[in-house]
Amino acid sequence: MAKLLGVVGKPNVGKSTFFNAGTLAGAEVASYPFTTIKANRGMAYVKVDCPCKEQGVTCNPKNSRCLDGKRLVPIELLDVAGLVPGAHAGKGLGNQFLDDLRQADALIHIVDAAGATDDEGKPCKPGEHSPINDVRFLEKELDLWFLGLLKKNWEKMARALQAEQREIQKALAEKLSGLGVAEAHISKAVRECGLDISKPASWSDSDLEKFATLLRKQSKRILICANKSDVETADRGLKELEESGEIVVPASADSELALRRAAEKGLIEYMPGDSDFKIKVDSGIEDKQKQALEYIRENVLKKYKSTGVQRAIDKAVFELLDLIVVYPVEDENKLTDKSGNVLPDAHLIPKGTTTRGLAYKIHTDIGDKFICGVDARTKRKLAADHELQNGDIVSIQTSK
Repeated sequence: MAKLLGVVGKPNVGKSTFFNAGTLAGAEVASYPFTTIKANRGMAYVKVDCPCKEQGVTCNPKNSRCLDGKRLVPIELLDVAGLVPGAHAGKGLGNQFLDDLRQADALIHIVDAAGATDDEGKPCKPGEHSPINDVRFLEKELDLWFLGLLKKNWEKMARALQAEQREIQKALAEKLSGLGVAEAHISKAVRECGLDISKPASWSDSDLEKFATLLRKQSKRILICANKSDVETADRGLKELEESGEIVVPASADSELALRRAAEKGLIEYMPGDSDFKIKVDSGIEDKQKQALEYIRENVLKKYKSTGVQRAIDKAVFELLDLIVVYPVEDENKLTDKSGNVLPDAHLIPKGTTTRGLAYKIHTDIGDKFICGVDARTKRKLAADHELQNGDIVSIQTSK
């Protein structure tokens, strides 16, 4: 199943701009709360080095793109309605926000680093609001959401499990499956809380609160995208965020959107995530456009080495979700599929995926008929339980 990144945060901080910049989709953007009423879904990309240059071949991607040796591998983004304090109790668009959020595997929290929006996303004097408050309120709302779902029919369930001496991991995993909570998350949270797994009926309200928080941290990991980092008042807010211990990426979604649109119109040469751009000769660019682009170069790209949008997506995929990219081929010598396409597919898979696991990801029949894998670089046979590494090119051998 394809992974999904949720783009979250309070209203009016640039969520939809980030979404549009990351996907070039047409989500509505405006500076007032709740512009996004229904969740928007779109395809973004992670950027990795394609093996084509290293192998000296010209690739023919099918499920991804290759631009000058950089493979762009698709990942879905979900832009949901703005969150305000009290969402877990239905305030604002809280119920819809949380229902949409169930689908997300990890979260990119868009925060106004300039401190120019209050708790509910209404404009205020730049620097007046502390962005760290937004980080903590989102965590609190998610924790209370998890706690509410956990406590629903808890006493009855806990007594029954205890009386029947059944394992709580499986029962809770079924209860919270809609949140993406797995048995491994539950086991780890129980250990870290020091809870007696055989006596869930004895767990106190305080125990359940700690347990809910740990489940949230493990199953809905969060990256902080410090948006509007080019605004003058952002330096203080950015420092607060970076000192919080969270994973923080400075960003300017407005700048990324402007650069991608300029590149689409043929005005500049620019690839998402680059640290600079080049104005094309004879592009017909107007002075006003050139001034806007130079502002981005001086205040964003030179300062942060990128606009931060692509970096946030890449970090969420490779650090939060702990995914790697592998390249399955049919012919390990020519690096082709059966149709002759060179390095045709790039798959995002969890770190620790085995050769047989990749075979099943490609197709159930291939997994069922699996014999071994072959490392296309070394021509070494790979056992079923061999753990694949980032950038591997693998041929799967099957029985007829």
